[in-house]
Amino acid sequence: MKKVGKPMFFVITALIIALTLLSFFGISYTFGDNVTTIIKGANDIRWGIDIRGGVDVTFTPPEGTDATDEQMAAAESIIKVRLVSQNITDSEVYTDYSKDRIIVRFPWKEGETDFNPENAVKELGETALLTFRENQDGDVVLEGTDVKEARAGMDTQTGEYIVSLELSDEGAKKFSEATDRLMGQYISIWMDDTMISMPQVNAHITDGNAQISGNFDAESAKDLADKINGGALPFKLETENFNSISPTLGMGSRDAMVTAGLIAFVLVSLYIIVLYRLPGVIAVIALTGQVAGTVACISGFFPTFASFTLTLPGIAGIILGIGMGVDANVITSERIKEELRIGKTLDGAIDSGFQRTFSAIFDGNITTIIVAAVLMAAFGPPTSFLSKLFSPIFQWFGTTATGAIYSFGYTLVVSVVLNLLMGVLASRLMLKSISKFKALKKPWLYGGAK
Repeated sequence: MKKVGKPMFFVITALIIALTLLSFFGISYTFGDNVTTIIKGANDIRWGIDIRGGVDVTFTPPEGTDATDEQMAAAESIIKVRLVSQNITDSEVYTDYSKDRIIVRFPWKEGETDFNPENAVKELGETALLTFRENQDGDVVLEGTDVKEARAGMDTQTGEYIVSLELSDEGAKKFSEATDRLMGQYISIWMDDTMISMPQVNAHITDGNAQISGNFDAESAKDLADKINGGALPFKLETENFNSISPTLGMGSRDAMVTAGLIAFVLVSLYIIVLYRLPGVIAVIALTGQVAGTVACISGFFPTFASFTLTLPGIAGIILGIGMGVDANVITSERIKEELRIGKTLDGAIDSGFQRTFSAIFDGNITTIIVAAVLMAAFGPPTSFLSKLFSPIFQWFGTTATGAIYSFGYTLVVSVVLNLLMGVLASRLMLKSISKFKALKKPWLYGGAK
């Protein structure tokens, strides 16, 4: 590692303090009755059903529809994918095949105050059948099954939000033929029975890419992309009944968990500071950065990103990641103590301590990341990067979106990656930096003998 200057400790510490304040408290301002969020804080985390309550809804096929078991299973699978695609990982979906009913339970959105279950369940039951038609109501030239992937984004020229579509090989052929034949005319785009856009055909499109434009904002564009990616239900589901679910634990229990976690963090911090002195202080700063970064990744941090639903398995993933962070710092600090006791200089002990422990820490963290990534690929939304990466393996098993496992994998990956960043890289930079100060060069401050 190149020479580390004295200011590095203060730069990294300042960055960690800033991240901690922003991730926990966020930034927002109020103008009249409107609240604008610039950076999301811990209060914007979407909590699970047991903490905040949610919605209980029963879906049924339209009256007169005799749904097969295969259709009901397909509807259940698509609902699960839609929930996970919206980062709703604390949900329960059950199918009663004998009575053709699907029971769904999921938590309220973050920041939602009106608690309207009707609005909450509306999107889940929509068929999301995408079609491209000649002019306004002509023949269908393209269907949702011809779409390989939909992505929400922004048109760099107009500044409007759009939904970009990547078509399958068959869809690209259909769209190429349609745009060539309808040059100068229009192709209307429909979602179920609602026309959402009707652009004019001004070019022959052969590359299999299309765009949907309309009166979108960031949220509505993402919602549409998620519905297209989730697939069309075999029939539009009707709501038999819905009601609100009261939390089994409540916000008071959440506050108790946070308090218990804070007390545990303080006790662990005091222990490693007493045991390892200055490296223990550095370890506490690094752990603070790891916790703050994890909170930021769960809350969404920026308004354009949806909050991740924090569930009990998700909390377990965070705790496991923090435990690995403590372990990494303890191993390194212990190694530095040993190097000082056998007579090495302070700089030599610090360098040797990190070099000799890096391999073990790195291997342990990477293997954990791999396992968590496989869990996310197997049980997450099929349009995610990891699902696509492992699709040659998991395509044989069908869609298996399971929010609880996905939540555990996500928080574990985030915590472990931040452990490598904070507990290995940042800790080393801070320790190398602070050891440059004459007053702090005493070996006993790093675990050596006085």
